[in-house]
Amino acid sequence: MSQPLVSILIPFKNTEAFITECIQSILNQTYANWEAIFIDDNSDDNSYKIVENHAKTDARLKVFKNNNLGIIEALKTAYSYSSGSYVTRMDSDDIMTPIRLETMVSNLEAYGKGHLAVGQVKYFRADGLSDGFARYESWLNQLTIKGANYSEIYKECVIPSPCWMLHREDFDACNGFNSDIYPEDYDLAFRFYKANYTCIPSDKVLLHWRDYSTRTSRTHQHYAENSFLDLKVKYFLELNYDTSRRLAIWGAGHKGKTLAKILLKQQIPFFWICDNPKKIGKHIYDQELYNFDYLAELKNPQSIVTVANTKAQEEITQYFETQNMESMIDYFFFC
Repeated sequence: MSQPLVSILIPFKNTEAFITECIQSILNQTYANWEAIFIDDNSDDNSYKIVENHAKTDARLKVFKNNNLGIIEALKTAYSYSSGSYVTRMDSDDIMTPIRLETMVSNLEAYGKGHLAVGQVKYFRADGLSDGFARYESWLNQLTIKGANYSEIYKECVIPSPCWMLHREDFDACNGFNSDIYPEDYDLAFRFYKANYTCIPSDKVLLHWRDYSTRTSRTHQHYAENSFLDLKVKYFLELNYDTSRRLAIWGAGHKGKTLAKILLKQQIPFFWICDNPKKIGKHIYDQELYNFDYLAELKNPQSIVTVANTKAQEEITQYFETQNMESMIDYFFFC
């Protein structure tokens, strides 16, 4: 029986230092029936020429210019040239492990439509990883090994943008790359969640994820923290907010204040709680701050937690558990 075609969509811009390794990792796949569609997003280095030269030796490699500007337009352009039964994305500065495509196709063939293939990731960096990226990698892989990625979707992006695969029909059904919302990878993860596509558990590392100081996710305004919070609020209000219940914000630090401003702008009523004695009883943006135990008086509230400290998050989780409250129903961690 013939293998179904996999379309690998790869936007790139000025990654001449890394793109050869990316291409080689695709050529090294144990799964052979793929097309890799590279889209040059207005590079001014030798990236395009490098891909073009490789494409001359393997017809499965294709390279085109972006129809417009920006990564979303590049992804749309790539998809317009694709024809695979399965769709996946790759970044031009990362490296696939040799079993990535084979593993993901096998999982999707076994589980069928309505499922999302994901894989574990391994960050690497020439001058060593920061603790933040190491923690993110560990957190993400702990979710992926159980297929429980959506359970903490309001914390960070739970689907690594260069490490997922989907049936083409499912990809189209959740509107694919036809959204203009940044950060585009996090927005797509929320749309997978909205469509209720089940994440297939994976215990295999399928992507080596490169970090470096000039990577787009580190430098572009579309990936700034405020963009993430706006996106979280948008999908929370659409997918998880119960208007019949009172809403509470837990935490009055920078993120709590930003969240409060977003909700006030959208005229979403909320109560504001914290456990900082210096802030309790004061008013910020004309909103009084209450002690956290005020939650008990609200009777069946929903809570958004903006407290970033790991130990404090554990204590807050324990408190919710004593109140018989459930994650992703009664409370949501936004950091």
